[in-house]
Order: sequence, then structure tokens, then C-alpha cells
Amino acid sequence: MIESSKTSRRSLLLSSGLVATLAFLIPATAMAGDVEDRINGWFGKAAEAIAAVLFLEIPLGGGSGIPFVVLWLLAGAAFLTVRMGFINFRLFGHAIQVIRGKYDDPNDDGEVTHFQALASALSATVGLGNIAGVAIAVSVGGPGATFWMIVVGLLGMTSKFVECSLGQMYRVVNDDGTVRGGAMEYLSKGLARKNMPRLGKVLAVLFVILCIGGSMGGGNAFQVNQSLNVLTGTFPFFAEHRYVYGMLMVMAVGAVIIGGIKRIAQMAEKIVPLMCTLYVGACLYILAVYFREIPAAISLIIVEAFSPTAVAGGFIGVVITGVKRAAFSNEAGIGSAAIAHSAAKTAYPVREGIVALLEPFIDTVVICTMTALVVVITGAYNNPAYADLISKNQGAALTSEAMGGVISWFPYLLTIAVILFAYSTMISWSYYGERCWTWLLGDKSSIYYKLLFLLFVFLGSIVTATNVLELSDLMILGMAVPNILGLYILSNDVGGELKVYMDKLQSGAFEHEAKKPKKA
Repeated sequence: MIESSKTSRRSLLLSSGLVATLAFLIPATAMAGDVEDRINGWFGKAAEAIAAVLFLEIPLGGGSGIPFVVLWLLAGAAFLTVRMGFINFRLFGHAIQVIRGKYDDPNDDGEVTHFQALASALSATVGLGNIAGVAIAVSVGGPGATFWMIVVGLLGMTSKFVECSLGQMYRVVNDDGTVRGGAMEYLSKGLARKNMPRLGKVLAVLFVILCIGGSMGGGNAFQVNQSLNVLTGTFPFFAEHRYVYGMLMVMAVGAVIIGGIKRIAQMAEKIVPLMCTLYVGACLYILAVYFREIPAAISLIIVEAFSPTAVAGGFIGVVITGVKRAAFSNEAGIGSAAIAHSAAKTAYPVREGIVALLEPFIDTVVICTMTALVVVITGAYNNPAYADLISKNQGAALTSEAMGGVISWFPYLLTIAVILFAYSTMISWSYYGERCWTWLLGDKSSIYYKLLFLLFVFLGSIVTATNVLELSDLMILGMAVPNILGLYILSNDVGGELKVYMDKLQSGAFEHEAKKPKKA
């Protein structure tokens, strides 16, 4: 308890010190327009290069095509679902039992419980994409995009299972009890065991570079920027004093991330249930108001999923829109969640993978579908009054308008939800980036990453360079390229571990273990 208190004070002092330093930089930001434009231009060229690879059109016939990265993620998820015997459905109930603590053992190696690991990973995936991204997806791809979003969410459950199981299988537990794990570990070590050490090293280095870049932008500055845009609509003060929000977020984030995964997990297990309850509760209220229209909305979603008529891009366009939204939202196949789940206390690697498969279900099948149903039922997705919001990709504002028409005070609730979503995403992505940073540069360099991360928190409130943010978003998506390749190669290893686990589960061995008294 004393050590925890010392860590908290140290975290606050460091973040407060950074805020004080940034206060001297605020006047300079007003003269930094030219510098920002140049940086935006440089990053724009890099973003174009990465996008040219990730979104290379793969011909499907009939003049249509699908972006490479979308097909890569979808094909990987489908293959793994079949290879693992549809574990996403078979062990769903068992996953619920695990997160409820039935099989928890405090003596197992690791730093956090199954539920804390799940909450930490969910806090990174459940974010603005669930509110803003889904609204735009439905507006652009039509209601049918919701169906394909759900399909990919269900398939992505297996991708999460495999990558998080591997995260446990190849993790490193240090002498002090801290854990180092994630895609960089199973790519380098796993492929080395397959007599492909060079390929494994290349894929691991590529993964960590992309993850560090993505953590600074898409998992950090972008979250600050987008949540601030929503906040200014409700509280105009922040429109003229954006840096104030940046400073507040620096202190809030710094107070948690400097304490490491245990503090992140403790915060996540409180925030994630709260923010999900707030948002889903509002969605359920609106669906209750429009209860009689739900069957018609579901029918519209299914019909347009297979025979869209008034949507640009036709059938393939709707499929691609749904697939992209699901992939961007739940991050299944990206490899990021394996970093958080590798820290969980468990004696069986695949058990943590089974916990992880709940993430895409909660993120995409539940929360994203809630948003989509509200946008469809209220008619906001094709309301001419909101055409400007749709054209400018202001999804959060569109969702706010859709729900605000039913709940007058909803914009205030949305503002709270958006800030919580952004904050939780940032603290989890800080851990992802920090683990990758230390994998490259060593544990002693960790503090430098955290200070750099806090700097980007502040920059997110004052920098509007869109290309910087787009590049970091692409880097997160790019993590799927080395990761999915590794999952293909190592899938048999996970399949073998799963078979052993299933034999014990069916024999009742785990029930016997669960009844044994646990040592404190």
C-alpha cells in the first residue's frame, strides 16, 4: 500500500512537471503554423506510401475489388475459426466462467487477473470508433454494413483467441514478477522454433515500430483531438482554450501510466464497465422507445446486406465497409491485445485466449451494433439535415444528433462517454507502445517512452495535422501484416495446446482444481 502511494505521488509529480514545461511552450504554438504544415506534408507522403500497400485493391471480378489489408484480416480470421473448430462459439460460456474468477489462482505467474486483462484490452478497443466510426459506416455503406460488421466481429473472436494464447505461450516472466509479452515475443521466438529466425526477427521489429508509432497517434493524439472536438460542442470554453484540456489529460494519463500495467488494469476494470454501461444504457433506452420499429430495422439490415440498391459501391462496397469498421474497432488480428493478455495470471495459455475472444463480441457484436441500430432506427444515416456531418466524417456528432433527438440531454452524456472512451484507450495503448519500446531499447528506457507519450497527449490538443493522425492510424492497421502471417505459421502450436486444454476441461480436471484451497 505504501509502495502504491509512492508510485502515485511519483506519477503525479512527473506528469505535473511535464505540464509546467508545456505551459512555457503554449505561446510558441501560435507561431508554429508553418512548422506544422511542413510536418503534415512529410507525414502525408509517408501515409500515402503505406496506404498504397495496405489498400492495394485485390480484384474480385466484375470490376470490383477489396483492399489487401481488409482481405488479409478477413481471410486470417476465417482460416483460424475453422482451424480452431469454431472455438468462438463452443467455449463462449466457459469464457464467462473464467472472467468471473472461477479458475483464478493468485499463485499463478502474472501481474493481473483474467478480468483485469480483459478490461485493459477492452479499454484500448472500445473507443471513439464505436460511436463515430459506426455512424459513418452505416451512412456510407448503408444499414447492410451492420450485418457484415457483426460477421467479422464473430470471426475476429478466434483471431483474438489465437494471438492472446500465443502471447501467453511465449511471454517472459522477469525475476521481479513483471511480464514481457506480445506479438514481438511470439513472432521472434515462435518462428525461431520453426527454423525461421530471420523472418521472425524482421516481423517482430516491423511490428514494434508500427505499434510505437500507432500508440503515439491513433492510440493517443487522435483520441485527445477527437474527444476535444466533441467537448467543445458542449462546453465552448475549450474551443478557445484547447491547451487546457491537453494539460488536464496529461495529468490524468500520467498519473496512471507511470505506474505500469497493474495501475492501468486497476483503472481499466473500473472505467470500462462504467463507460459501457453509460453508453449501452442510453442505446437501450432509445431502442425501447422505438421498440416496434426494431424488427423492421433488422429486416432492412439483412436485406441490404445481400442486395443493396441505393448504396455507392453496391454489394461489395457494403461488405468492405462492414469489414473495415469491424477490423478497425475490435483490432482482432492486429496483435495489440496480446500484450495486455500476456500479463494475466494463469497456468494455461489458451485459457487467457478464451477470455480474449470475448473482446470482439463486446466491442463489435454488442456496442457497435447498438450504435448502428440507433442510427438506422432514428433515420439519421440518410437524413438530409445531417448531410454535412456525413460528408465531413463527423460520426460522433451524427450519433449525438441521432440520440439527442430522443434524449435531449444525451449530448452531455455522450461527452462524458467520449472522454472516458478516449482516456481508457490512451492508457492501454501507452502500455502497448511502452512494451514494444522496451523490447527494442531495454527496460531502463521505459521512462523516456512514457514522457514522450505524455508529450503527444498535449500535442493532440493543439495540433490539427490530419496526415500525422492518418499515418498513425495506418500504422495500427499495418500491425496486422506481420501479425497475421505469424498466426498462420504458429496456429498448429495453439491447436495442440487447445486440444490438451479441452481434454482436461471435458474430464472435469479444472473443476477439481477450482475446488482446491488457494494460498494467499
